[in-house]
Amino acid sequence: MGKYFGTDGFRGEANRDLTAMHAFKLGRFLGSYYSSAARRAQVVIGKDTRASGYMLEDALCAGLTSAGADAYLLHVTSTPSVSYVARTEEFDCGAMISASHNPYWDNGIKLINGLGEKMDDSIIAKAEAFLDAEDTVPYAQREHIGRVIDHAAGRNRYIGYLISLATHSYKGVRVGLDCANGSTWQLGESVFKALGAETYVVGNRPNGENINNGCGSTHIENLRKLVLDNKLDVGFAFDGDADRCIAVDEKGNIVDGDRIMYIYAAYMKRKGVLGDTHVVTTVMSNMGLYRALDELGIGYEQTDVGDRFVYERMHQRGDLLGGEESGHIIFSKFATTGDGLLTAIKIMEAMLGQKRPLSELHEPMVSFPHVLVNIRVDDKQGTIDDPAVQKALAEARYQLGKNGRVLLRKSGTEPVVRVMSEAALPESAQEAVDTVTEAIRASGHAAQEA
Repeated sequence: MGKYFGTDGFRGEANRDLTAMHAFKLGRFLGSYYSSAARRAQVVIGKDTRASGYMLEDALCAGLTSAGADAYLLHVTSTPSVSYVARTEEFDCGAMISASHNPYWDNGIKLINGLGEKMDDSIIAKAEAFLDAEDTVPYAQREHIGRVIDHAAGRNRYIGYLISLATHSYKGVRVGLDCANGSTWQLGESVFKALGAETYVVGNRPNGENINNGCGSTHIENLRKLVLDNKLDVGFAFDGDADRCIAVDEKGNIVDGDRIMYIYAAYMKRKGVLGDTHVVTTVMSNMGLYRALDELGIGYEQTDVGDRFVYERMHQRGDLLGGEESGHIIFSKFATTGDGLLTAIKIMEAMLGQKRPLSELHEPMVSFPHVLVNIRVDDKQGTIDDPAVQKALAEARYQLGKNGRVLLRKSGTEPVVRVMSEAALPESAQEAVDTVTEAIRASGHAAQEA
């Protein structure tokens, strides 16, 4: 991670950590980097529903056009749609203005390359250097000044693409959606209604300040209530930029990313299309997932946390399915990034293709009791490296032995370290987390629960 960019783009509080000037200079960099004497660069831009998104979009466009590039606006849309449009319409790159699941006062800029993948580290490093350097890029003049172009048609093509991937009609299926007052507030209902579902929607009244506020994939209780109160067959909750999906089955049980991967891996295995590919997970996936995959004879891989690391491993091996417990699921045959709406469509495929309710599909996976605590600190790496913290971590791991595990890792997007433990007994997992968190709070890094 650099000074500005973390594992998921440039993110921070709008107009404090991420300002309009940052967006302007980033536009200047992209415009100059991708333009040449022979052609002007073309960059596609999307945003979620945060009030500050308009400010950052305008500034980014001003930087691009002043450097001689054209900016194509998808307007309010999802991160996966920017990835899709960049890839299928041969844009030089894409930019998504979003802070994902963070509160409205945060915002971010995610950069996507022309293949629809997260931007290469080498280019991110150049962008970082440009942000701190004197701007010497010439300002475009006369006919060389770039244009800002409405490109809502690209978003509509993405919707059409999603609809085309559905293998069954949803007629007669009662579906709930929690759109987090974010990117899917229009997209989600459009897709499911077009496929024939009887659709119930919450979190579809964005006002610029209510994105992720008590709704969406990080507040699954809303969707559970919607499903149970209306006796729905299934529910799907998305995060602010719709690259995550968490499901709820007809009984109100939460179906997280690990269970989604289990369901679809088992479905692919039964159809004979999984081959010898592996399921790519992160170190945060539950031990119960691995036991369930072992029982089916399905191999798996582990990466560091972050869907970009999952995708890179999948790309290297040619794997078809991977993701995170948080709901970032990648279906590499259909997308280059996590896509919440695509994930919902794939869950529907597994349900309708096997004519079984969602509760039955994930029932064989038995999760280990899991405890996760987020602690806000002043120095993430310093906290992790503290000798007293490392000693407590070693002690917790010794106590758990082979019957569980404990992880300590830093967030890539927030000033937070995460302590996670799994064990056969819930009290053992809690004791392991308590051992480590107590050491962190005594470490002198002004720790407090996030």
